[in-house]
Amino acid sequence: MQLIAAVDNNWAIGRNGQLLATIPGDMKFFREKTMGKTVIFGRKTMATFPGGKPLEGRKNIVLTRDPDYRVNAPANIPNTTIAVAHSVDEAIQIANEIEADGDDIFVIGGGSIYRDFEPHCDKALITKIDFEYEADTFMPNLDRMEEWKMIRESEEQTCFDIIYAFTEYSRI
Repeated sequence: MQLIAAVDNNWAIGRNGQLLATIPGDMKFFREKTMGKTVIFGRKTMATFPGGKPLEGRKNIVLTRDPDYRVNAPANIPNTTIAVAHSVDEAIQIANEIEADGDDIFVIGGGSIYRDFEPHCDKALITKIDFEYEADTFMPNLDRMEEWKMIRESEEQTCFDIIYAFTEYSRI
């Protein structure tokens, strides 16, 4: 299982339910890595998707503590499935049932979901944005965790005045 996120210098991921920055190159990277795969995310993250719909072309698992939660999304989105889980263990069980390869399961947020699933992941694809945003949502800082090591970093990328790099971490 893998974490995938865009973070600033403080490992912030969002503010007021929104991403800190919209970077076309990062969005393309996210699509390429997750298309056709299983994605796990929280109910609040689902609400930020266009139209509040699941991500097209992926097997979506939304995690919520609300036992009455139902997904209000059209059932005819091409190549898309959605399941609701009410615990980390249930989400992992569903993911393992629908995805044979653990490397094809991506945890995509938000903050509490990253914290809950980090111990279950062995890889992280992190887009590091060289800036410190005003933020209210963070993910675990893998640079400060002895069990994680950055194993790959791209050359510096730019989008207008935003400087960023694609990195890969591995649990050691």
